[in-house]
Amino acid sequence: MSDFPRTHRVTIADVAREAGVSRTTVSHALSGQGKVNAATRDKVKEVAERLNYRPSVRAQSLRSGRSQTLALLSSMPAAVSAGPSQLGFFTELAMGCARTALLEGYVFVLAPPNEETNPVDLLDIDGAILLEPTLDDPLAEALRERGIPYVTIDGPGSGDAEQQVRDTEQRVGGASRGGAAGSKWSIDLHHQVTAQLLLDHLVDQGARQPALLVSRSRRGAQTAAREVYAATAEARGFAPLIAEADETSGEDGAYAATQELLAAHPDIDALLAPIDTFATGAVRAAEEAGRTIGDDLLIATRYDGLRARTSSPPLTAVDLGLEAISKAAVEMLVAVLDGHSTANDEMTDSVPTASAGAPGPRLVARESTTGPSS
Repeated sequence: MSDFPRTHRVTIADVAREAGVSRTTVSHALSGQGKVNAATRDKVKEVAERLNYRPSVRAQSLRSGRSQTLALLSSMPAAVSAGPSQLGFFTELAMGCARTALLEGYVFVLAPPNEETNPVDLLDIDGAILLEPTLDDPLAEALRERGIPYVTIDGPGSGDAEQQVRDTEQRVGGASRGGAAGSKWSIDLHHQVTAQLLLDHLVDQGARQPALLVSRSRRGAQTAAREVYAATAEARGFAPLIAEADETSGEDGAYAATQELLAAHPDIDALLAPIDTFATGAVRAAEEAGRTIGDDLLIATRYDGLRARTSSPPLTAVDLGLEAISKAAVEMLVAVLDGHSTANDEMTDSVPTASAGAPGPRLVARESTTGPSS
């Protein structure tokens, strides 16, 4: 019996030498490929188990063309996705995606934003989850160029419709590695419904002059908030008042924008701030201006995360169902990778639908809009 040092990594050559066969025979015996008689196959397996041989993941990847790795990508600036809100939206989605990916047999990685290099160029991945892409998103473009399938967590109607049409034409024109790399596959974050829930709640709570505090970006959630706010202002008969702050400015940027907004329009009695860091910045500015949150000024935000729950007072928000959404996104991507993503309509029919497993948003009313006695 051979005795390899504990620090020695057992290789396929070691197994071949111990079993008295070629390395090709070992490879075929362990992979189930090629013609190897039963006795030899059993012997190779016994030797491999005794020597604690583990096949090279890199070699397996080269043979299969698969890395068994998925990534979560976001073009949000690092100050947003890995900044003050890092315990919130992005991380909750990442944890949910990772949990499902691991159960499906995939390694799951996070790719941080990189201003100098597109992270897609640095990764060896089979597929990606793309979180709330911007219009003409560079990550989506890089994924399409490399033929890497991806699922967006965003929702229909909030992205670039013309790009989705181009993606569909590309998919029908010819399948790429692992299937289509377009944005046909998307899990809906219900941007429009969420914004409407929050605005209707503010008005139903007695607000006569709600205002909107949004990012200058044109991501789906921000665009939807603007559209729903404008339509609600017209339908409910109040003047639209919109303040903007840069995404990267976080709470301080929202604080300054809210200061200016309240000073210019003292009749504002409610504020919708979809970004949670913006909402907590608005709370700070409002209190310094002598306003009482939940009484003469109602404040609500989109994501029911740590910031909403620990704010003082706690903020009315929306339970987006992120656990189910992340699970549905990974399951959809795995279905695409498993071969259900070709131009054949019968194959694409077996891919989960965009809303599969993802519940609708649910309002969570708290003191910031209901007052301390509710």
